[in-house]
Amino acid sequence: MKPIYTSFVEAVKDIKDGDTIMVGGFGLCGIPENLILALVETGVKDLTVISNNCGVDEWGLGLLLKNRQIKKMVGSYVGENKEFERQVLSGELEVDLVPQGTLAEKIRAGGAGIPAFYTPAGVGTPIAEGKEVREFDGKEYVLEEAYKADFSLVRAAKADKMGNLVYNKTARNFNPMIAAAGTVTIAEVEELVEIGDIEPNEVQTPSIYVQRLIVGEQQKKIERLTVRD
Repeated sequence: MKPIYTSFVEAVKDIKDGDTIMVGGFGLCGIPENLILALVETGVKDLTVISNNCGVDEWGLGLLLKNRQIKKMVGSYVGENKEFERQVLSGELEVDLVPQGTLAEKIRAGGAGIPAFYTPAGVGTPIAEGKEVREFDGKEYVLEEAYKADFSLVRAAKADKMGNLVYNKTARNFNPMIAAAGTVTIAEVEELVEIGDIEPNEVQTPSIYVQRLIVGEQQKKIERLTVRD
């Protein structure tokens, strides 16, 4: 059995100033929102955050951004967050923007123990500046190094007490690869079941990648609500 926490603050309390963390989710879909709120409460600062995007104003990673707890943001999308835009333009926030597919593969490679890989994405653009470029079969590829993190925060729909995880539909997004790439992975789950209650073929993140579990209710806010007139 993996440690099962009852306090979100306790679950993240050893994340310290200057750490690198990965955070699952895509927009607001599948984000570990209670773990993020716990980081807001602890006040940890100077974080390097690797995630697809930085939440929205007033929710998700946007709360850490508002509190100036993020020193550097590594992601692929800036939209939906005016404070993110403001901090970037004012020079208050260091940002690495990475093509989304490259970001996903850099995280996956980190979890798989692959130090680097070649990709055609970004060749001939500022993304390739300062990086090795090689030709394979007449086409140029840029060398990208893998990402790893001190801590990974993920969100799952279900876990058993061993830490095997199952995600809900598109909430799967970046979560499985981020779970594998953290030195310590903390999983916020909606439902905790007994060992054996999850069919082996249903497991999307094996327990070997998960070090801590905590159950919580999520608000599941909608990033942009569109309705008919």
